[in-house]
Amino acid sequence: MSSSTIQQKKERKKSSLAEFCGGVGQVAGGTILGLSMLASSVVAGGLVGLAISFRNLPDVRLLSNYVPTETSYVYDIKGLPLAQIHGEEHRDVVPLDKIAPNLKRAVMAIEDSNFYDHNGINGYSIGRAVVVNWQKGAVVEGASTITMQLVKNLFLSTDRTFTRKISEAVLAVRIEQVFEKNEILEMYLNNIYWGHNNYGVETAAQSYFNKSASELTLPEAAAMAGLIQAPERYSPFINYESTKVRQKQVLDRMAQLNWITPEEAKNAAAAPLKVGKPTAWSTSKLPYITDAVLAELNERFGKDTVIKGGMRIQTTVDYYFQTQAEEIVRRAHRRVRGSGRRSGEVALAAVDPRTHFVKALVGGTNYEKSQFNRAIQSRRQPGSSFKPFVYYTAFASGKYTPDSVINDGPVRFREGGSYYTPKNYGGGYSGPMSIRTALANSANVPAVIVGRKVGLNNVIDVCRRLGIKSPLEPVVSLPLGPIGVTPLEMAGAYATFANMGWHSDPTVMIRVTDSEGNILLDNTQPPKLILDQWSSAALTNVLQGVINGGTGAAANIGRPAAGKTGTTSSEKDVWFVGYTPQLSTAVWLGQDDNRTLGGGVTGGGYAAPIWRSFMSYAMKNEPVKYFPSASTFPRPNRSKK
Repeated sequence: MSSSTIQQKKERKKSSLAEFCGGVGQVAGGTILGLSMLASSVVAGGLVGLAISFRNLPDVRLLSNYVPTETSYVYDIKGLPLAQIHGEEHRDVVPLDKIAPNLKRAVMAIEDSNFYDHNGINGYSIGRAVVVNWQKGAVVEGASTITMQLVKNLFLSTDRTFTRKISEAVLAVRIEQVFEKNEILEMYLNNIYWGHNNYGVETAAQSYFNKSASELTLPEAAAMAGLIQAPERYSPFINYESTKVRQKQVLDRMAQLNWITPEEAKNAAAAPLKVGKPTAWSTSKLPYITDAVLAELNERFGKDTVIKGGMRIQTTVDYYFQTQAEEIVRRAHRRVRGSGRRSGEVALAAVDPRTHFVKALVGGTNYEKSQFNRAIQSRRQPGSSFKPFVYYTAFASGKYTPDSVINDGPVRFREGGSYYTPKNYGGGYSGPMSIRTALANSANVPAVIVGRKVGLNNVIDVCRRLGIKSPLEPVVSLPLGPIGVTPLEMAGAYATFANMGWHSDPTVMIRVTDSEGNILLDNTQPPKLILDQWSSAALTNVLQGVINGGTGAAANIGRPAAGKTGTTSSEKDVWFVGYTPQLSTAVWLGQDDNRTLGGGVTGGGYAAPIWRSFMSYAMKNEPVKYFPSASTFPRPNRSKK
């Protein structure tokens, strides 16, 4: 390093100190300061010589690209904080100029008052510590500068050995040769432990005083600085009196250094602290939404990145809308229980057809009792609510229209080494009927016949395009929904019917950025047309009949809506899935252990009223919109299949 470079670095150190202290007094007397710097230089020179013996120490230049773990934050669609995601280290990284000068001065005063004037080590402190440790025969007193503490936090173990202390000093000297003082101080304040799982100054300030590190007052800053030595011992959450005693020590030291006046120290020590509350392990305001966010983030980025990456996640959900959805589900659950029926569980998923953004997601009736998110994790049989996928496939083949006639009568199909005979709910047959009538009355036999004719693999292909990822097999009974799907899969698939074939994968996240605002994920891309529009419109028209006089009459909300009931054999699962042009919602009821809900429990009688309650609330401020007529779109050509 040239003499001119060394001189420039010295001048920057002096300038940084003057700016940092805001012109408050002198750091120390000139003679004492000179001796200190001389001693530091001598010791530093010796340690550089010893560095040959420490060739295996980490390369401090790696710190130039070092990114500490940061907490990820989840927000609702309007920016309301919902949850924080992190591992052991709860941390927000902030630049040095976003940290209050009071705090920077307080930390230096109690931890390393000569920080801007040494080369990484403090000669006087080392000399004193060597004598004490030699007398005791062990390392009992430290002489760590801020730079040495940074080294210990980032590179070395906490073992109190002479070898570790020498390594610490060598690395501190190396760091001082590579980084500016302000850079070192910024890394230090953002990395050290402040207690209660808070790493870094920003999360500590938010936890202890419910404010940003840039807003800390002198009393708060002194209290914070006092925590560094023993965070839990001096924590105001544990022992407020110990906090005040330690705070006074910091203030007295600041006054001794002439960084504040004795009067300022006295007033700050006398001022009461308005203490916040621990935030590191605070629970989510909307746990079902946070569960869905984590599931999607982990799939896209990996769990380790999510926990440590400092992401900012804007969800698609409005906090107040979601809480109302949860309350509607709880009320419905109480009504079912009050009717003498087995109450089971209830799940709800709502998706905006125009964007496929999730607007509500309720995974159960009581998150505190059960964290199982049935809206995204539970695959249950959809029963007759699966039939629209069959009839859409029929319409898209060009061979069928809503008025095509299918015979509802006894029929059997050979499957493997046996025969399958579909039956209608309640028994009996109604003879020839249109697809419109068959779907409105939820007749089973016509659905199985049509499914067989259009090809069950074609039905499965439609389901895959609609985003249903649950396992599906081309068994003859597939049109009656004997397979397991989630409420979110059903709401998302029906949303594509509502949007006349335009589809995006349902998501609970609008955008994800890193802590500096760089976009990691943007889900605002326009949807793609994946279905035939005439067939989607024709199906929607038929599904309107389910509500306007069919099995879903209890779902009528007094405006254009389409939907389908679903009831499985033995009444183990009951559904209603339906939509308006603005919202698609799936409601499921059932027992977690797959027991029956009891005879007579149907999707039309139990799920449809819940759907009506939720949709009436969701649509109350939305304009009435109508579905486009099938005649608006060209009918598909008759397929050769």
